[in-house]
Amino acid sequence: MLKLALKLITIPICIALIVTPVRFFLELAGVPDIYVFLIGLLWLTLASSIYWTIKLSKEEFPLRSLLLCLVIFSPISRVPVFILWWITKTWELGTHYDIFDNWGQALIGQLFYGSLVQIIPGFILGSITLLIIRWRAKSKTIAET
Repeated sequence: MLKLALKLITIPICIALIVTPVRFFLELAGVPDIYVFLIGLLWLTLASSIYWTIKLSKEEFPLRSLLLCLVIFSPISRVPVFILWWITKTWELGTHYDIFDNWGQALIGQLFYGSLVQIIPGFILGSITLLIIRWRAKSKTIAET
């Protein structure tokens, strides 16, 4: 299960390592918040959750595997956000990343709370996706009989 989860999160992790700096530099460039908001880890997590659920739907425990993907992916994807908090704080850049006063707050806020903000909706959306997949499979089976 762990091996499959690591395989599934590889590409989203690479995307997350690009998305966060892109968002940061767009914000520094003065792009309006409404556009910058559309580029973020939550959207990536939600899209990934749907993809992972589709890939995992035939596994013995798909929701457990989905949760494992989310629990590994989310904190790793938050590391660049934490680094950008430090850069923003150190050089007083004034981005939205500058919301914490110290390292402790940033670690808890970005890596723990931020991860939960990704894990919970990702798991809910994945669960709904799995229900739809199973409902469609059941409807198809009934229609064929």
